[in-house]
Amino acid sequence: MPEEISKERLESVGIEMDPKKRSGSFLLLDQEVKKVSRFMEGLEVMPIKRALEKYDWLEDYFWKAVKVDDEFTREVKEDFNGYFIRALPNARIEIPVEACLYLSKIKKQKVHNIVIAEEGSEINIISGCTSHPRAMGMHIGVSEFYVKKNAKLTFTMIHSWSEDIEVRPRSGIVVEENGTFISNYILLSPAKLVQMYPTAYLKRKATAIFSSIVIAFKNATIDMGNRAVLMEKGSSAEIISRSISKGGKVIARGHIVAESPEVKGHLECRGLILNEGEILAVPELEAKCSNVDLSHEAAIGKIAEDEIFYLMSRGMTQDEATATIIRGFMEIEIKGIPPALKREIDRAIELAERELL
Repeated sequence: MPEEISKERLESVGIEMDPKKRSGSFLLLDQEVKKVSRFMEGLEVMPIKRALEKYDWLEDYFWKAVKVDDEFTREVKEDFNGYFIRALPNARIEIPVEACLYLSKIKKQKVHNIVIAEEGSEINIISGCTSHPRAMGMHIGVSEFYVKKNAKLTFTMIHSWSEDIEVRPRSGIVVEENGTFISNYILLSPAKLVQMYPTAYLKRKATAIFSSIVIAFKNATIDMGNRAVLMEKGSSAEIISRSISKGGKVIARGHIVAESPEVKGHLECRGLILNEGEILAVPELEAKCSNVDLSHEAAIGKIAEDEIFYLMSRGMTQDEATATIIRGFMEIEIKGIPPALKREIDRAIELAERELL
């Protein structure tokens, strides 16, 4: 392991670097690839520049799900590194592939990733993004996901940045007929700024499920959400978010667009303010035709004192009661993920609880 990388920081975002627990690994330190490994048939993991050299057809995937439309995407287009992860047709990659993007010394880490789940395949990926505790700078990550017909891709991203880092991911997802994309996002640490709005484009009978748990500490601004465009009949999307402000600002966005009849979408946004903080919920439903089923619910509040008193009356201390309520708030039933990913998500939530108490 390079000396610039903290093993403790890697573990905090679910990165094991253990072939017994992972089907493949990728590690990027600043702009340099430090580790690439693959332990299963039917899986490809390699640096994106090497993949471009190996496959002429890969150029057809570049900047198709994400557009070059702001200063950050323009910067990445000029200079980047990143990973290429691909599940071959009908492959079943149930043990997670792990990818770590680690920011240490440079001022800007610029990344372009491509993930492809080929027809009939299934793949699970855990992406742990973190930084040196004293790092200062910006992470700009462009990620494009392509889920082919009858394929399933589960992508779990855990972020744990230092308080002087700005994070600006730009992500797009294309899900073809009867494909499934599941995204889980967890933010644990007091990053200075996180600004992201992944968009999924869903073809006939395709499904996207977005789940996120974010914590905004003092002086942090978290502006994030998810968008789903239901392009063809039978497509569906679910966007669920849990936001906690511990003195920071959260803008929780969600947008579902129905471009075709016979589609279904649901937004659920809940916020909890622990200290003097700010949460703004911005749910949007947009129907461009009739015969669609779109719904949303949003709620922002604080921990109710009567709930704490009730739990204390059952023998808990005040801290134990508070922790129980927070834990219940952060619990999201994430559909269709394997046990290995569920364990990493549970561990991340437990770490977050310690930070909040």
